[in-house]
Amino acid sequence: MASTMPNFLTRLFRPFTTSTRMSLNPEGRSTADFPANAQKCTVAAGCFWGVEHLFRKTFEGKGLLDARVGYIGGDTSSPSYRAVCSGRTGHAESLQVTFDPSTLSYATLLEFFYKMHDPTTPNRQGMDTGTQYRSAIFYHSPEQKAEAEGVTQKVQRQWWKQGTVSTEILEAGQWWDAEDYHQLYLHNNPGGYECPAHFVRKFPDLV
Repeated sequence: MASTMPNFLTRLFRPFTTSTRMSLNPEGRSTADFPANAQKCTVAAGCFWGVEHLFRKTFEGKGLLDARVGYIGGDTSSPSYRAVCSGRTGHAESLQVTFDPSTLSYATLLEFFYKMHDPTTPNRQGMDTGTQYRSAIFYHSPEQKAEAEGVTQKVQRQWWKQGTVSTEILEAGQWWDAEDYHQLYLHNNPGGYECPAHFVRKFPDLV
C-alpha cells in the first residue's frame, strides 16, 4: 500500500481481506523443488512484513529457499489477519524460512534474528504492541531447540546485556500461511510500513 501518509498510519489502515492462502511459495516454486535436506526456521519478531523483507534481502541466493509469513503459536484454526490482530487467538505474526543447511546454518539465521529486532521488549516492536508482536523462536527438532537456547544465552550475555531477552523458545505447532497480500508485501509495495525496530544491528561476532 504505497501512500503519502506516515508509515505507522499506513499499517493502521492496511486492508483486511478474506483472500485464500497460497499453496506455493510467493514466487511460484513448488516445495517439491527443495533439496531433501531442506530445513525450516520459524521465528516471530514483530510485524512480519519487515521480518520477511530483511531475511530475503540478506539470504536470498545464499541458502534461503523460501520465506513465508503467517501465524503460529495460537489456539484457533485457520486464523485470519483480523483475528490475529485482535490479540485473542494467541498467534504471533511470524516468518517461516526454508533453507539449505549445507549452505546456510540454523545458527546464522538465529543470530540474524537477534540482530534485526529488539528481543528485550516483551510483546512489542517499535509502536506495534500486543502478543501477536512477541519475540519467539519455534523449533522443529530437539537439535534446533538446543541451538536456539545456546544462541539465546550468548546474545543475552554479549549483545543485549543492557536488557532482558524475552524471546520465547517453543516447539513449532500448526503453521498457517498469512493471506496472499501479506506475502512479499514490501517487495510488492515499496514504501509500505516498516517497523522502526527492524534494522540490522552491528554486533561483534558471538564467541
